[in-house]
Order: sequence, then structure tokens, then C-alpha cells
Amino acid sequence: MKLDDAYANAAYIKDADAYPQRWEEAAKSFRDSLGARAQEGVSYGPSERQAFDFFQPEGVARGTMIFVHGGYWKAFDRSIWSHLAAGALARGWAVAMPSYDLCPDVRISEITRQIAAAVTRIADRTFGPLALAGHSAGGHLVCRMTDPLILPSEIRERIKQIVAISPVADLAPLMDTSMNEVLRIDAAEAQAESPVNMQPPHGLDLTIWVGADERPVFLEQAEQLARGWGARRVVEEGKHHFDVIDGLMDPEGPMVKALLGLK
Repeated sequence: MKLDDAYANAAYIKDADAYPQRWEEAAKSFRDSLGARAQEGVSYGPSERQAFDFFQPEGVARGTMIFVHGGYWKAFDRSIWSHLAAGALARGWAVAMPSYDLCPDVRISEITRQIAAAVTRIADRTFGPLALAGHSAGGHLVCRMTDPLILPSEIRERIKQIVAISPVADLAPLMDTSMNEVLRIDAAEAQAESPVNMQPPHGLDLTIWVGADERPVFLEQAEQLARGWGARRVVEEGKHHFDVIDGLMDPEGPMVKALLGLK
């Protein structure tokens, strides 16, 4: 398909094939280090993948950060990303990481509803503010949580910060990729599910974060979304689609500070 190369992140990242194993090993080591502070597989829906891991900081949590993983809505699960909780945990925030059912078993619109159910379940068991972070397809999903039709107002009002990392903000071009054999996006779903078509959210701090070395389409969509929503845009030098998320591990870094509303 004519846009396959535009969305081919791994083809332009050195040693891309090594990243999933590296992530998985780091995530398991991190969970093991938390001991009883790591609660795995908390159900929020009827299917096996509708569950989240919950990591408790030392002491009383200041709030809860929710991280939604990427993988073009068709790959990965929560178990590969646990180490990305390190920054928020060190700052005294609890962290929840949900999985969700994948395409082609479900449509992207259903995944949006599942993440809304996960956020609702996490909000029901926690107190204080919520901060959402999502990467790639996960960036799309956390942006969708600002839709008044997706989450109840009392939960939406608890979301104080969102950091959408390399978000897929416009789904329409994906209809011209081979991935759409799995994703099954049609024109109606592309219109309804694309953050670039949504009304800008109010009452929260939104940051669009992207690596300077990403594929041009991710830089373009980050700019389009930031401009349309009046959001802050950060283009991080020297980062590509796979390592731009590393900033979530650094409690003193700018990504974590943006996510938690710190100066």
C-alpha cells in the first residue's frame, strides 16, 4: 500500500528487533523489584486482556498515573512497559497500566471504550488527580479520553495532565496501509476516532511529545494536533519512536514533570 513506508517505524530504527525483548526484561525486573507494591492482572472487563497492573508508591499516593501502551492497536500488552512507571512512582504517584483487546478481534472504537472502562475502574479505586500518558496508538487512546461522550464528567474532571507521546492523531491515512487488513478502519471510524477531529479539551494541561528522529508523519501529526488543540508540543532531539518513551523513567526529567504538573 502506498503509505506503508510512512508508518514503518522499525525499518528506520537501528537494531529495532532488539527492543521488545529489552522492554520485556526491564519490565519484569522492575515488577520483581516492587514486591508487594505490584498488583498484577486487576480485571476491568470480561475478556482476559481487559486487566491492568497497579503499582503503589511508598507511602500515600499523590495521585495516579495511567499509561496506555502502543503497538498500532494490534500488538503488545501491559507486561512489556512496567519499567516506564519508575518516574511517577519515585514522585509518589501510583501507576496503572492496562492491556486491551487487539485488532482484528475488536475495532479501534471498541478499544477506546475499553480504555474508558479501565480509567473508570482505576478512578473508582483511587483518590486524587489522574494523569494520562500514552504512546503511539496509546497516545491516540488517551486523547480520546477527553471526549465528553467517553468518560463521565466526574472522572474527566480528575484528569489534570495528559502527555500524548508520538500519538496517532489522524486515523484516515492508515486506510492506505497494509495494516488496515487488521485494523479495518473505514471512513466513518476514522472521522469519529481521530483526535484531530475532536473539540479541544478544556481544564487540563496537554502536552504532545514526539522524537525529532521519528518518521515525518508522526512529526506532522504531532504539530497538527498541538496546533488544533492549543497544546504544548515538545520535539525531543535525538529520540526516535522506540526510545522517546524512556523519559517516563526519569523522575527529574521534563517528561515526568509535564505529566505530573511539576515545575
